Amino acid sequence: MINLLGRRAGTLHLGAAGQDSGGAAHLLATTARTAGDCRLDPYSDLGIGRVHFPEEHMVGAAPGTSARVLRERCEAAMVRLDYDRSATMRGRLEEELRVIQTLGWPTYFLTVAQVVDDVKEMGIRVQARGSGAGSLVVHLLGVSFANPLDHELIMERFLNLRRRSLPDIDIDVESARRLDVYRRIMDRFGTSRVCTLSMPETYRARSAIRAAGLAMGLPPDETDRLAKAFPHLSARSVKIALQELPELRQVAAAQAGRYGRLWDLAEGLDALPRGTAMHPCGVILSDDTLLSRTPVVPTATDGFPATQWDKEDVEADGVGLLKLDVLGIRMQSSMSYAVQEIERTTGHRIDLDDRTQVPLDDPAVFELLRNGRNLGVYQLESPGQLDLVGRLQPETFEDLVAEISLFRPGPVRSDMIRPFLLGRHGKRPVRYPHPDLAPVLRSTYGVVIYNEQIIKVFATMTRSDLAMGEEARRALARADRLPALEAWYRRRAAEAGYTQQVIDEVWAMVASMGAYGFAKSHSVAFALPTLQSAWLKAHHPVPFYCGLLEHDPGMYPKRHILSEARDRGVPILPLDVQHSDSHYRAEPLPDGRLGLRISLAEVHGITEEQARRIASGHPYDDLADFWVRAHPTLPIAQRLARTGALDALTAGANRREVLLHLDELHRQHRATAIPDQLTFTTAAATEGSTGLPAMTVGEELQAELEVVGMDVSAHLMAPLHSLLEELGVTSSHRLAALPAGQTVLVAGAKVAIQTPPMRSGRRTIFVSVDDGLGGGQVDLTFFDDTHDQAAHTLFHHLYLLMRGTVSRRGKSVGVIGSHAWNLQQIADAHQRGGQAAVRQLLAAASPPFSSSDHQAAGTGVGGEGRIGGAGQLWHASPGSPG
Repeated sequence: MINLLGRRAGTLHLGAAGQDSGGAAHLLATTARTAGDCRLDPYSDLGIGRVHFPEEHMVGAAPGTSARVLRERCEAAMVRLDYDRSATMRGRLEEELRVIQTLGWPTYFLTVAQVVDDVKEMGIRVQARGSGAGSLVVHLLGVSFANPLDHELIMERFLNLRRRSLPDIDIDVESARRLDVYRRIMDRFGTSRVCTLSMPETYRARSAIRAAGLAMGLPPDETDRLAKAFPHLSARSVKIALQELPELRQVAAAQAGRYGRLWDLAEGLDALPRGTAMHPCGVILSDDTLLSRTPVVPTATDGFPATQWDKEDVEADGVGLLKLDVLGIRMQSSMSYAVQEIERTTGHRIDLDDRTQVPLDDPAVFELLRNGRNLGVYQLESPGQLDLVGRLQPETFEDLVAEISLFRPGPVRSDMIRPFLLGRHGKRPVRYPHPDLAPVLRSTYGVVIYNEQIIKVFATMTRSDLAMGEEARRALARADRLPALEAWYRRRAAEAGYTQQVIDEVWAMVASMGAYGFAKSHSVAFALPTLQSAWLKAHHPVPFYCGLLEHDPGMYPKRHILSEARDRGVPILPLDVQHSDSHYRAEPLPDGRLGLRISLAEVHGITEEQARRIASGHPYDDLADFWVRAHPTLPIAQRLARTGALDALTAGANRREVLLHLDELHRQHRATAIPDQLTFTTAAATEGSTGLPAMTVGEELQAELEVVGMDVSAHLMAPLHSLLEELGVTSSHRLAALPAGQTVLVAGAKVAIQTPPMRSGRRTIFVSVDDGLGGGQVDLTFFDDTHDQAAHTLFHHLYLLMRGTVSRRGKSVGVIGSHAWNLQQIADAHQRGGQAAVRQLLAAASPPFSSSDHQAAGTGVGGEGRIGGAGQLWHASPGSPG
C-alpha cells in the first residue's frame, strides 16, 4: 500500500509540475511513518503474554509490596481464627503463599479480597464458590467461609505451579443487588480498569419460531403460543421434536398446512447471532491500560462499559485479564430478606455465617431434610434431589456435601450413587482397589465422587505430586489426550509395584468419571447456603417463606410455596389495603404467632409506585378515603376488590357491591375533577346494599388465581377433593404408607415438569403435583413407553389424574406413572353424567377403569368444579439438577 501511494503521489506531482521536485519522496516518507505508527505489536502494544492486574496501590499496597501485604493479612487472620497454633495450618499457608508468589499473583488475591470486603461493607451477602474454596489463603482473606482443611480440600484443584492459566474465583451475591456490586467495583477501580463481559445471543427453537413467524406475518400471539409449546432445545431440532415428542402432536398436525414453511425458516436460524447482551456475571478487572487494549461499548440498559470480547476471548491464553464472576443468586437474596424480617419482627439480628448461631450440625435442619421438607432449600428441592435425600437420609454437613456431588453427571454416569448409598447404610462391605487408596476413598465408602479424589488417586498410583494429579484429571476431558494419559498412568503405576488387576480397576474407575466429576470444593461452597436455607426454614419458617416469595429463587411456582406454608401451619394473610405492603411481610398476630401477608406487588398490572403509594397511605377511613389518597387506577382497584383487599373498608358490602361502588367513585371523579384541585367524594357513593349476590367460594378462588396467580384463601384443588375421594384417589398424606408396587390413582395441580438428560438415554418425564391434602407434593416418573398416552396431557394441562405404581427407595416414595388424564375434563364429565360418564371418558383413552381403582363416596364437586383460565401456574424446567 505504501508503494502504491508513493507511485500515485509521484505521478500526480509530475503531471502537475512537469518534473519531480521532491514532493513525491516527502509524501512517501510521511506515509511510511504513518503506516509505522499504525502497526500494532500484540506483545508490546497490546500486552499479550502479560497479566494485567489492577495496580498495587488500588488494593492497599505500595509498589512492590503486594506479597508482603497478602502475607500480613493471612497471618492476622490465622491469629484471629485461632489457626496459628496448628503446625498443619501453618505449613499449608506457607506452601500456598509460596505458589502464589512464584506465579506472581499476590495482587490477584488482594483484588478479589478488596471486592469482597466492599460487598460486605454494603451489607450484601457474599460467598465464594468453585475450586477457590480449596485454598486456605482464600479462606483467610474472608472470601470463602469454609476452612479447606476441615473438609479435606486441596489447593491444587484451584492453583498449582504446573498450571499457568489465571486462577478463577467466583463469588455469589444477592441477585437483587448484583448491579449495585458492579457499580461499587467500578467506583473502587474506575471504568478505565473495569468493564463487564459481553455475551453473544443466538437463535434457539423458541426465539427462532418467533422470528420466523414475524417474517411470515403470522400474528404475534399465535407464534408465541407455538414457541411456548416447544421445550428448550436448539432450533435445528424443531422438526425432529415435532416428529418424536408426543406433547407436540397437535402442533405437528398443522405442519403440512399453515406452519410447514415456519419450521423450515426456524431451523435455518439455528445458532445465528441475534444480538449481544451483557454477560450475567462476568466482570473484567485490569490496570489502567484496559481501554488501550480492549474494545469497550456501553450496555444497552444500564450503560455499563462492556468489552466486545466474549468469554472465550477473555479467557484465551496470553490475554492476561482478571475475570471475576459475580453471580447473582436469588437464594442469597431470599435468605438476606428472611434475616431482615426476623430482625424487623423480633429485634434479633442473625448472622448466618456465624457458626455459633447457625451450627453445621443443627439437629432440626437434618430432621427437616430427612422428612422430605426440601422445598425452597438451596440445591435440594428438585424431584431428583428429593429422591436422593430420602435415600441418603443426611445426618451431617459432610452428608450434604456428598449429596450435592452425587447428583451430578459424573457420579450418575459412572453409577456411583448406588454403591455409595449401600456403603453409607452398611448394606455392603466397604472395599478399596488397594489399601493405598483407603485414605482417599474412606469418606465415600470406597467410591469416587469428587474431583479431588481423582487427583489423589492419580498422585498415589503414579507416585506423583498433587499438581501432576490435577494435570492428569484435566486430561481426562480431552479425548485426544486419553491414550497418552492412559499409557503414562499404566507405566507409572506398574513401576510403583501395583498389580495389573489393580491398575485396570483403578483406570476403569477414574476413566468412567471422565470430565464429569464434581469438585468437592464446589460442593462445600454449595452446601453452606444449603444448610443456611434449611436452618431458616426449620427455625424461622414465616420469614423464610417471605424471602422465597419475595425473590422466587426455586423451581416451583409461588402458589406451591404458599401451599406448603399453609400445610406447615403458617397463617396466610390475604391482600388487605389496610395491612399489605409492597413486599411480603411477616406480620405479628394477637396469639403471638407470625402470619405471612401477601404482597401488593403480586397484583396483576400494578406498578411499583402504585404499590408503594397504597402501602404508605394505610390505614384508610373508608373506600372513598382510599380512592382519594391512594388514587389507584380503576383496573387495579377492581382487582383489589375481587380478591377482598377492600373488604375492611366496606363493612357489610360484598365484593360485587364493592365493584359497583368503585364504578360510581370513578364516574364521580371524572365528572367533578378539576385540574390541581382535590376531588371530594361523598361517602354515599360507597354505602348501601345493592342486592347483588355475593361471589361463591369458587369465584373468589378464581379471582385470586387471576389477580395474584395464587390460591390464597384455599387450595385450588379444594373444590375437587370430593371428586377425588369418590374416584378412590390416594391422597398425598397416605401415599407414604403404601407398599412398593401397589397400583394407585393420584391427582393434583401440576407444580413442575421436566425432562432432564438420563444415564440410560431414554427420555423420561418427571412431573410433580400438589393435591392440597397436607402430604406435600407427589413426584411421578413417566418412562418413554408411556409418552404416547400421557405426554400431551402432562405438558398441556394443570389438573392431572394419573395412574401408576408406588416406588420406594429408602424413605423416598414416588410413583412410576403409566397413564395420565386431564382432571378438569373428568370433573366436567362427572358434573354432566356422574361416575358413568367418568368411566366412559377414562375407558376411551386407556384400558378399562377397574372397580378396584375407586371407592364410591362423596357427592362430587357440583358447580364449583371448574377452576380454569388462571394461566400457567406451574414451572417447566429442562432439568436443572437442584
